[in-house]
Amino acid sequence: MIKRIVKLTFRPEETHKFIPIFESSKPKILARAGCKHLELWRDVKNPNTFFTYSFWEREEDLNAYRKSKLFGGIWPNTKSLLAEKPEAWSLEVLSE
Repeated sequence: MIKRIVKLTFRPEETHKFIPIFESSKPKILARAGCKHLELWRDVKNPNTFFTYSFWEREEDLNAYRKSKLFGGIWPNTKSLLAEKPEAWSLEVLSE
């Protein structure tokens, strides 16, 4: 199981545009092979900073999504709203 965290920092005036993008994309992402969970978090002290938190069965499933037409439709719209370069971590669960 891979857990993926992506940090997205938006320009403050663009933040309101991201939530609808995420909400409309979420069911489609969850329908992808290997995607088991997807959440959106917001930093309490920096409200223009968000994190996506997802669970993937295998790294290959995550990579297939990142190369998909779906991702290709979501990412350009999201990227255009960013104030900073996104950061991402793919993490292997060792103990729960």
